[in-house]
Amino acid sequence: MTRDEIASVLDAAEAALRTGEEVDLTALGFWKAVAAVKRDPALVEPFADRIGEIDRQAFLRWALVTVRFPIGAVIAALGLIGGLVVIAAGYYIDDPAKGLLLLAGTVVVFTAIHSPAHAVVGMRYGMRFTHWFIGSIRRPQPGVKVDYATYLRTPARERAVMHAAGAVATKAVPFLMLGAAWGMAAPWWAWVALVGMGTVMIATDVAWSTRSSDWKKYRREMRYAGSESRPS
Repeated sequence: MTRDEIASVLDAAEAALRTGEEVDLTALGFWKAVAAVKRDPALVEPFADRIGEIDRQAFLRWALVTVRFPIGAVIAALGLIGGLVVIAAGYYIDDPAKGLLLLAGTVVVFTAIHSPAHAVVGMRYGMRFTHWFIGSIRRPQPGVKVDYATYLRTPARERAVMHAAGAVATKAVPFLMLGAAWGMAAPWWAWVALVGMGTVMIATDVAWSTRSSDWKKYRREMRYAGSESRPS
């Protein structure tokens, strides 16, 4: 896609968004234009801000619930702290409740840590984030929204690492909590449940996320990283 073709697609997307009606960016060729920009780093500066603004407007129309990034960060931190408090309580009570608290707290922690992991790694690489959100009724999992202009200005390999961060953090939590299980002398079934929980999540990633979620995005950006590393 040439520079003029990209500009034409962005013109059409901006015009469609101004109508206030529902906009299908894919049908307009917007994401093909974004892919063309990713393949040619020389196109990033001319188009990054326009792409970022189009993406932001489309996101605000699509997302079911949104809160500004600082507010969402506080909510996520409270969730993490709450989960850890539940786990810590297991050190002070007897079986079988300690095992139940350990498992319940683990679920809270791995749910709460996913989006913060994306955000922390992304900010480390210079990306900005604008909102925390719930996408839709059919896909109610929470997420964190990157400012796409800063995303495009970040090298593809670092974008890939940002996408992987949430998945890695989530899958690591049940195995890390084996240390808590040892410390509180949790019952044997809690150990089995933690290992089973982590194993099932890894299997789910292999079967699903590589085709439609974080690992799909990781693989996509690593392909762009390969094109960046080749001489022009």
